[in-house]
Amino acid sequence: MTTSTDQKRVIVTRMMLGICHMQVCAVKDATDEEILEACNRENPSGTQNGWMEVIRTGNPETLPGQCVRYSDRFHFLVVC
Repeated sequence: MTTSTDQKRVIVTRMMLGICHMQVCAVKDATDEEILEACNRENPSGTQNGWMEVIRTGNPETLPGQCVRYSDRFHFLVVC
């Protein structure tokens, strides 16, 4: 299994942001289902329902945030 950022479509970048958020770096066309599957596999939340929502709206300047390292990727917040 590869762990290269260039080859994985969804990468957990911050396992915990506060109590119920985490951050992932994902390709532009990653679906919510794809992101949530990776989150629940790589960093289970410990809650009964697991990671449940990818935040795609909010402050237009920060959500989702453009990845500084890779122009074809964005940073998304995920909520459990």
